[in-house]
Amino acid sequence: MTYPEQEKRGLYRSRDGVLFGVCKGIAEYLNFSVFWMRVIAVFAMIFFFPWTIGAYILAALLIKPEPIVPFQSEADEEFYNSLTSSRSMALHRLKRTYDNLDRRIQRIEGIVTARDFNWDRKLKE
Repeated sequence: MTYPEQEKRGLYRSRDGVLFGVCKGIAEYLNFSVFWMRVIAVFAMIFFFPWTIGAYILAALLIKPEPIVPFQSEADEEFYNSLTSSRSMALHRLKRTYDNLDRRIQRIEGIVTARDFNWDRKLKE
């Protein structure tokens, strides 16, 4: 299942935004014009200066950055979310996956390099 661009995605900071990508990310999430989102942010900063600056910085720290490559499956999205929330858990998950693959390859090599393998192959010819 591929994720088309029109499908609603999660809230992410845009990588090509002006200042941390918060306004553009929120605008894309809400399907709203980026220009008007920035105008609202500027007016909020003028009238509610300290609170808006604090909220903007907090949003920049809490909202995950947009993925570089679009998701191809739910597993990709799950891995990206686990990576951005806990890098050590994601690295542990990758290590476990590659350890399983290594064990499978060793088992296949053990079968192919066994002495019985050549005899079985010669007998079947």
